[in-house]
Amino acid sequence: MERLPGFRDFYPEPLPHPDVWSADARQYIFEKWRTVAKRYGFREYDGPPLEPLELFTTKSGEEIVGQLYNFKDKGDRDISLRPEMTPTLARMVAAHERNYKKPIKWFAMPQLFRYERQQKGRLREHFQFNADLIGETDPAADAELIALLIDTLRAFGLTSEDFVIRLSSRNAWQDFFRQGGGDHAHEYDFFQVIDKLERTPPEETERKLSAMNFSMAKVTEFINEGNPTLELDTILKNLGARGLREFVKVDYRVIRGLAYYTGVVFEAFDCKGEFRAIAGGGRYNNLVKLISGGKVDLAALGFGMGDVVLLELLKARGLLPKFDAPMDVYVLIQDEALRPISLKLVHDLRAAGFAVDYPLTATKLDKQIKRAQELKVAHTAKLENDDYVRIRDTKTRDEIVTGMAGAKNHLG
Repeated sequence: MERLPGFRDFYPEPLPHPDVWSADARQYIFEKWRTVAKRYGFREYDGPPLEPLELFTTKSGEEIVGQLYNFKDKGDRDISLRPEMTPTLARMVAAHERNYKKPIKWFAMPQLFRYERQQKGRLREHFQFNADLIGETDPAADAELIALLIDTLRAFGLTSEDFVIRLSSRNAWQDFFRQGGGDHAHEYDFFQVIDKLERTPPEETERKLSAMNFSMAKVTEFINEGNPTLELDTILKNLGARGLREFVKVDYRVIRGLAYYTGVVFEAFDCKGEFRAIAGGGRYNNLVKLISGGKVDLAALGFGMGDVVLLELLKARGLLPKFDAPMDVYVLIQDEALRPISLKLVHDLRAAGFAVDYPLTATKLDKQIKRAQELKVAHTAKLENDDYVRIRDTKTRDEIVTGMAGAKNHLG
C-alpha cells in the first residue's frame, strides 16, 4: 500500500534511497526555526489541524474551497484541514488578546494541507515556519520581522550571495493605480496582474492592463525606478543599522496576490533563481477585525517559510550536515550473568544524559562490537564484574577500568 500523492514519508538517516525525505533533516530545520524565533522574543503557539471551513472562506472567499481538503464531519459541520495558519492565529488572538501585552510576537510550525497540482517545491502538505507580530503599526515592526527572516536563513549558513529579500508595498501600488485613474472596483484584479508578471506571457499581461486603462510601459517604468516609499525607506534604514541592508532590495514586482495584505509585503528568493520563493509575508492589518466580526481591531504582519523549498535550497548549496546520530555508549554484555547489573549501568548512564544502547538479547561479543561500530559510538562499556566497568574510547582505543558510580565521569 502506497502513501497518497503529494504527501511524504520521513525516514531516519541513512535514507533507503534518495527520493525519500529525511526525518533528521526535518528536525534540524525545526530546531533552527525555533531557536532563532526565541532569540527574537517570539513565543510558540499552535492550533488544531481541523478548522471550520468558514474560517478560511471568510479570509479568502469561496474560491479557496477548490484548494482545500474539506468535508462534513459526523456532526454535519463543514470543516477543512488547515491550508494556512494565519486565520487560526487571528481567531486565537481575537478570542484572548486582552490576556497578552502588545505587541504580541508569536511563532508556530504547523503542517499545512492544500489539494492542488504538485510541482517543484510545492506538495499537498508541508511544514511551515510562521512568525507574526500583532498590535503594532510602526514600520519598526516590519523591520523586526524581516530581520527575523534574514537571521533565520543565515542560521542555516546561507549568505547574501544565496538569498535576497525583495521588499515592496501594496500602498505604493495602490497609489500608482489610483493616480493612474484606475477604477476602485478593479484594484484587486490589477494587483493580481502585477503578482503574475513574471509568470505570464507579456502579450497577455498587456491585454489585461489595457482593459484597465494601464500600459505595460508605465508599469515597467514604475518597477524600474524602484523609489522606496517613506515606510520602505524607514525599514531599510532600520535594517541597515543592524548590518542587514545587503540582504534587502526594493522590488515592486513583488505584490503578494492574496487580497488580505494591506501594506508592506516581501518575499525571500534564492539569488540564482533556481527555486520558488523561500518565504513570503507582509502586513494584514484588517484580518483580525474580519475574523472577529469587527469585535477586535489589531494591526498585524507575518511571514511563512515552508520546509520543502528550504530543504531543496540547503541541499543545492551543500549546507545540510551529516545526520549520523552517533550514540555515546554501547554497553557490551559478554557474560549474561552480568546482564542485570549491566541494565542498571545502561539506565544510570541514560539518566545522566548519555545516549546508550546495548544488546537486547544474548549475542556473541563480535556481533555486539560490530553493532557498536555501526552505531558509531564514542565509547563501549563492559562490566568486568559486579563492581567494575571497562570503558574504551573507540577513536583512541584508550581503556580505563572504573567503578560503576564513576563510569559517567569518563564519558565526557
